[in-house]
Amino acid sequence: MPDTCPPSPALKKRQRRLTLTLLLVWALASFGPGFFARSLSFDVLGWPFHFWMAAQGSILIFMVVVVIYAWLMNRWEAEAAACD
Repeated sequence: MPDTCPPSPALKKRQRRLTLTLLLVWALASFGPGFFARSLSFDVLGWPFHFWMAAQGSILIFMVVVVIYAWLMNRWEAEAAACD
């Protein structure tokens, strides 16, 4: 079995902070357009912005959140695995 070092407290803190930040972005992307739909009444490519956010924008934001999370976690865990 390969030797692995336990995750450091600093890594756990960074992971927790990243998770909380991305959850906040997710919550704002999910519920923000719904709460502020009347004030978001301008058009984007012929469609109302609030409709676009509900139909397309939120999904794209969720995908970006997942990509950022995976990329940063892989990078941080690879750094921690070096155990230098």
